[in-house]
Formats: sequence, structure tokens, C-alpha cells
Amino acid sequence: MTQALWTSEDIELATGGAATAPFTVTGGVSIDTRTLQPGDLFVALTDQRDGHDFVEAAFRAGAAGALVSRPVNGGPAVQVDDVLDALTALGIAARIRSGAVRTGVTGSAGKTSVKEMLARIYAAFGPSHSNAKSFNNHWGVPLTLARMPEETQRAVFEIGMNTPGEIAPRSHMVRPQIGLITCIASAHLEGLGSVEAIAREKADIFAGLEAGGTIILPAEDAFLNYLSARARELCPTGNVETFGRSPDATARITGYETDGRTSRITVDVVGRSAAVTIDAVGEHWALNVAAALLAASQTGRSVEECAAALSGYAPPPGRGTAETLALPDGGSFTLIDDAYNANPASMRAALASLAQRTGVRRLAALGDMREIGSTSGDEHVALAGPIVDAGVDGVFLAGPEMQRLAEALPPGLPQASAPSADDLWNQLQKALKDGDLLLIKGSNASGMARLADRLRQWSAAAGLGKMDGGPEGPARVS
Repeated sequence: MTQALWTSEDIELATGGAATAPFTVTGGVSIDTRTLQPGDLFVALTDQRDGHDFVEAAFRAGAAGALVSRPVNGGPAVQVDDVLDALTALGIAARIRSGAVRTGVTGSAGKTSVKEMLARIYAAFGPSHSNAKSFNNHWGVPLTLARMPEETQRAVFEIGMNTPGEIAPRSHMVRPQIGLITCIASAHLEGLGSVEAIAREKADIFAGLEAGGTIILPAEDAFLNYLSARARELCPTGNVETFGRSPDATARITGYETDGRTSRITVDVVGRSAAVTIDAVGEHWALNVAAALLAASQTGRSVEECAAALSGYAPPPGRGTAETLALPDGGSFTLIDDAYNANPASMRAALASLAQRTGVRRLAALGDMREIGSTSGDEHVALAGPIVDAGVDGVFLAGPEMQRLAEALPPGLPQASAPSADDLWNQLQKALKDGDLLLIKGSNASGMARLADRLRQWSAAAGLGKMDGGPEGPARVS
């Protein structure tokens, strides 16, 4: 950062608040004292906990100032009526003062991966900005905007939702010049009720699209026509572009090949062909690459330049990363950690990518897919076919919904099941052998990410001769 992010005077002007003393924010904007860096602005949000309880700790950690709604001790602060409203106003002020080209990304699956791909491309061409992790909700979007330096040239914002009416206001905050939907699938059905309702909500990414902006849609999606029509209602001057395998797609996938660890993807964007190599496996990654190249090529760089910047991309933790872990008795196995989240579409894609990898055995540890609503049972049972098609040699199932899948699997397929991910530990660590491939996937709330972390710790301890199989759990084998 070449200049101060905010001064107390800036914050007062943007939020209508009053500063107790002048200060300058030389770092970023933080809502968590555990990750706060010296020079940050600490924002005392009230969510699961009241951030005002941590203001003094923030100052001890080096916060330059705080954004609060009541008097605090320990350092200078700007006091406002409502902290979240003030953070939103600060984010909008950051957008207005910056000349950045802004891209908004949403979708039922793949949005974080596409966001990360665009962040990588944009960073290659000058000052850039993006969401940390998946900060895409009612506080994540304004927080990301408020963190955006004035000199930013390109920025990408992931925008998510759980219930109706969440995406439009976030789109209006960001005011993207480029809006992108990765796909429409049965995720968050519990809050939305139907896939049609999901399509309606996701289309609201275009509610704040700047006049003449670019609308990017998945060419083979069942809701393409609806999304296109709705986008034009929201932004009549917008230009619709598509990505996918369709001959008519603006960004057309022309090739995919993999060696089981990396993938080479070729894409034709309006007659310009480019190739990208990424450290990920699965044909669904080709769609992510095509979407990212199409969006990035709208920001003043050629498709070839964008492809060169994207090559070498690897997924963020929990999004399909593959790593080799040692076993206590010698040898190793490959952990494919896709445990950040799951819905039926992403679960099928993960299983298909497992089939493209090589190993002695293909194993899958799967946790419940959450927020699917009344169709949850059917969606879990429907995974039996993709598991068989992937050539899976053994499954480990965690959670009550996955027990429905256990009953639908072929009788000869080895399986272990347990009430929770933690309870599955003993069966899993005892089953692993040299050369195995192990996919771990489930919704974030299912706890499957903890299982992946435990395997890493177990492997590290194995290398030091400090094995601990852990407590006995009630997992059963059937």
C-alpha cells in the first residue's frame, strides 16, 4: 500500500460518525483481533459476539483506531449509530474514490474458485483487490470494499447468499462493471425453496451492474435463457457473453487433458485461443478457467496475457487441493481436500475428478450436504451412481443424511459410517494404505475439514514417531 487507507476525517465524512481523536489507518480493516495487524482499523461488529468486548484487545494488538457505536477505552475511535451501516458506508466510499474495474461473481458452485483465479490474473497487471477467503455475506462484502486501496486498478468480489433478497443490495454496494454467474444448482434450497428461486436470487448479481456492463453466463446451464432475460431487465444496456463447451459460447472450451495431478485446458475466446495449466484435476475446472479468462479479458488485457497469468494456479485450501501424506507404517497416500463446502453439483464434480486420478485405491470420505431442504434425502441417495461411476473402492460416510446414501450403495462396496466426522476417525485412519487416494468432502458445517486437518497432524506425527490413533469412536462397518 503506497498511502494511508483511511484517516479518521475520511471515516467521519463517509459514516457521519464523530472521532474521539485523530488517527490514520496505515494497515487494513479488521473485525477479528486474532488476525489484526498493527495499523489496522478495528470494526466492532456485533454478530455471534459483540465486537465492542474486544476493542481494548485490538488496541493492545496495535489497532490505529476503532469503529464503534458506544464509548470505548484504549485508543481513538469513530463513534457511529450502527457499526454495520457505517462499515457499508465506508465500503461505498472506497468504491467511489477508486477507479478500479470491479467484477462481481456468484453462483451455486465454483464462485470462490473463479474469484481466486481472477484475483491471480488481476494481481499480475497492477494493484488489485479481492475478498479474503469467502467473505461474501452481509458483512463480508462491505468489509472487502472498505479494505480496497484507492490505487486499486482491478478488483473482484464474491457475492453469496443463504436466503432471498441478499444479493441485490450487495451488488448495489459493489456496482460491478462485470457480473458473472458460474452455475445454478440445488444449493441453499432450505432458504430459497426451489432451484427456480435460486436462479432468481443469483440473477440479482446484475442489479447493481454499471450501465453498459458485461453479463457473463454459463452457456449450458438450464437457466441460461431466464438468466439472460433477467439480466437485461436489470441492466438493459448490458452485453451478454457466455462460457462453456457450446459452439456458440463466447469463451469456448476446446480441450481438456490431465495427467492425474495437473490439467491443461484450452479455451477459444472470440477466435483467440489460449492454453492454461493448473494444479487441479476435473473437467469442471475447465468451466472455471473459461469463465475467468472471459471476465479478465474484459479488463483491458488480451486473452493470451490472462492465460499466462492464470497458468500455475492451484486451488485454495479445502477446494480440491491434493497433497501427499506419510503413513505411520511407511508409504504414503494422497489427500484430496475438498472439504470447504458441498452441494449435489459440487459433490458430483468432485467424484468425477477422483475418477481421473491414479492410485492403488480410490476412497471417498463424505459428510452431509447441508441446506438442501426437503429434497435432501433424495439428493444424498442420488450420489450412489456417481460413486459407482467414479470407481470408488471404499466409502466413509459421516452424518445422518449420509446414512441414507449408505443404504443405497451396492452391497459389495466396502463402507464405514458414523454419526459425525469426528466419530469416523478410527475407521478411516486404520483403513488407509500406501498408494491410496482419499477424497474428503462435505458441507462446512459437517466437520469434514477437521478430519482433513487431523489426517495432516497424524501424518506429521508419523514422521516424528509420535503416533496417536485417537479415542475410540462408534463408527460401524457394514
